[in-house]
Amino acid sequence: MNLIDRLVELQPEFAGIRRDLHAHPELRFEEHRTADQVAGLLSDFGITVHRGLGTTGVIGSIKAGSSGRAIGLRADMDALPLQEHNAFAHRSRHDGKMHACGHDGHTTMLLAAARYLAETGNFDGTVHVIFQPAEEGGGGAREMMREGLFRLFPCDAVFGMHNWPGMPVGHFGVTAGPMMASSNEFEITIHGKGAHAAMPHQGTDPIMVAVAIAQNLQSLITRNKKPVDTAVLSITQIHAGDATNIIPNEAVLRGTVRTFSSTVLDEIESGFERIVEYTSRAFGAKGVLKFVRNYPPLVNSEDETRFCVGVAQQLAGVSQVVHDIEPTMGAEDFAFMLEEKPGCYVFIGNGDGNHRDHGHAHGPCMLHNPTYDFNDELIPIGASYWVRLAETWLAK
Repeated sequence: MNLIDRLVELQPEFAGIRRDLHAHPELRFEEHRTADQVAGLLSDFGITVHRGLGTTGVIGSIKAGSSGRAIGLRADMDALPLQEHNAFAHRSRHDGKMHACGHDGHTTMLLAAARYLAETGNFDGTVHVIFQPAEEGGGGAREMMREGLFRLFPCDAVFGMHNWPGMPVGHFGVTAGPMMASSNEFEITIHGKGAHAAMPHQGTDPIMVAVAIAQNLQSLITRNKKPVDTAVLSITQIHAGDATNIIPNEAVLRGTVRTFSSTVLDEIESGFERIVEYTSRAFGAKGVLKFVRNYPPLVNSEDETRFCVGVAQQLAGVSQVVHDIEPTMGAEDFAFMLEEKPGCYVFIGNGDGNHRDHGHAHGPCMLHNPTYDFNDELIPIGASYWVRLAETWLAK
């Protein structure tokens, strides 16, 4: 690999920073210690720091030359509400909180890149390093934008990166167009009429309505949308009743919908409204739908994706970069930034878990798993990618 020697030299120092972040995870919009450390390090590197966007967001602005061009490089900082099962020295110090998605590593790779860019200034323009809170369900990217991220820190393009377990270290994966799905959730409350279970004719059974709705909703996937349009509709909860001899008054269904297209999502949401209303009415009940759109689909720009593929190939080699990786139905709030700015989001291989120190729990090193740990070998790789991307985009 064509790594930057200085970043390879700095790897042990930044691995220590990463492990400290891992040991002190903070949940969405609570990343106060993390933000303090990020801001302190950026200041130590001689970088201008702005704090407070999205509650705990941190932006560092690195300027060189005289050009007015600017790009944004983004990393996420928050952890997950998950109990860590590992026992190595840098395991989480806080019960019920864990860096199980690698945001500690994302933050560290961008910090290392920021240090190098500030030291060398081998570009013409401005690099805004964006440390974002609350990716895990809080929409921190959206909140930073609402508070003026791109107005205060104009960017011609914006770029993101996520580690990807199972992909070998030193490999990158990306695709132009939709790469990650929208994330949406629904709650359906069926208001029936309670009765004795031995006399069901005296009531309106909301459980039967819930079952009918659950079956009818799948027709939105199999019979209403085009077969070539990808979508997932999963009912993950059905709650009703407290006793075996009572027909309850209410039943509740909850779940998620994922799509790669807002148009397809519009069709599915419209179908939800129709099925919930008319199925409930057919049984003499009332259905109330709450449909919440959380994150939009993540769609990479064609030109910026082509550019990032070239940067990754120069860094890692042509054979190490998959430029038509299969999209995932997982979601990512960097999608909000890509709705406003052209840009590209890439995956960087995290390996198969063999990097974990003695003391890791038995289990896979997968995202959102209590035995996960970020692979510190990625630090100089990801940081070198960030540096080469910035230097190439803002070439003198």
